[in-house]
Amino acid sequence: MKKHFWLLASALSMLLAGCSAQEAKPVDAVPATEASTTAATEPGTTAANRTTTVTTSATTTETTGTDPAETTETAAATEPPKRQISPETAGAVEVYETVRLKDYITAPDIRLKNGSDWLDTSRTGTLEQTVEFTYNGESYSQTIRYQVEDTTPPLLLNGGYGTVIQTGKSFDLNKCVGFADNYDKKPRLTYTGTVDTSQPGKYPITATVTDSAGNQTSWDLTVTVVDKLPTYTDDKPRLAFSDFADAYGGANKRLGIDVSKWQGTIDFEAVRDAGCEFVIMRMGHSRSGIEMDEYYRANMQAAKAADLDVGVYFYTTANSEQAVRKEAQWIARNLDGAKLDFPVVFDWESFSNFQKYSMSIHDLNQLFEVFAEEMQEQGYSAMLYGSKNYLNNFWYPQKKHPVWLAHYTDQTDYAGDYAIWQMSCRGRIPGIAGDVDLDIQYMDMPLE
Repeated sequence: MKKHFWLLASALSMLLAGCSAQEAKPVDAVPATEASTTAATEPGTTAANRTTTVTTSATTTETTGTDPAETTETAAATEPPKRQISPETAGAVEVYETVRLKDYITAPDIRLKNGSDWLDTSRTGTLEQTVEFTYNGESYSQTIRYQVEDTTPPLLLNGGYGTVIQTGKSFDLNKCVGFADNYDKKPRLTYTGTVDTSQPGKYPITATVTDSAGNQTSWDLTVTVVDKLPTYTDDKPRLAFSDFADAYGGANKRLGIDVSKWQGTIDFEAVRDAGCEFVIMRMGHSRSGIEMDEYYRANMQAAKAADLDVGVYFYTTANSEQAVRKEAQWIARNLDGAKLDFPVVFDWESFSNFQKYSMSIHDLNQLFEVFAEEMQEQGYSAMLYGSKNYLNNFWYPQKKHPVWLAHYTDQTDYAGDYAIWQMSCRGRIPGIAGDVDLDIQYMDMPLE
């Protein structure tokens, strides 16, 4: 929050003059059919061009049963002044910021009744919220107005730094990069510079992403145009499971793998005999509708028969609450009550061209919460899978659900909590022909 909302130290007061011998009015009283209005400044503008009207009403107090002839003097009655929360020093808050009223409104002379309520920051603009408080022993209810802003620039997910285009092909920068905004579902991409795909060469351009609030992120990249696209050879070293076990095994740790159809037919007894203790397998994906991994049922049956602990993950590209709930229900229906040794893993990885899903960063974080909620209703817990980069910059800190960290390095420097670390995607183990992901489970980190 940029500034706290400080209350004015003095209360409203006004002494109404002109009391007759037969009638006395309290200092804040007006006729029952009237209202007094006080102009107060509103956040985000200057006093010269903005006013907020605070209206208070009171009933008339009259003296009755007094003979005018016997009355020689009547003094104006005094009552505690009405306490009004002034909006003139209100500070703007960031969209989606989590702020309680008691942290936004602070003053020593009032007691908030609903201070534990969350300030509504679900959208930008001028919002209203009711504040209940006591002052001088009296209870008050007042509606305050405050400003919610988006000052966060879009996040660059894929800069397209290695973009190579074949001569004669069309160039669409939007298909070569990835970006997201914390609030805007469809930030706008533009670039300066020229890319001539009819001529081989290197073409430097500057790209800019702008969100609906005007926040911008810019970066430079070079687009290479070639007659023949290059081929890629993966000559990186592989990590044998035996070496993996020597380096990362030990107390309060278990070593395992995660698999999908890409590993083909697996000899899980050989996997177990190599020292593997658990396997997390892909149950399905939603690239074009929900589909079960073609090796899932065989993998589950064989892994259990080999006495390995088992878990499942679902590779999703969902961009709506309805789709996420449908996927969670599909998972539960196909598990059919089967016991798992790990929470069901939510695996969303399509960040390289994220903008095509028309979601904000907040939207996807909310979808994981919806997935976890639906899995719980179906009798299963949930876990979030993410790389170090996206856990640091995209996903919200996880307080309720365990994390499966992907970071391909000898020693991770990820500072958050994680229950499992996927440390390599180039592992080799007996029983599998080809590469496999290698994982470390930390037994002192809860899975529930």
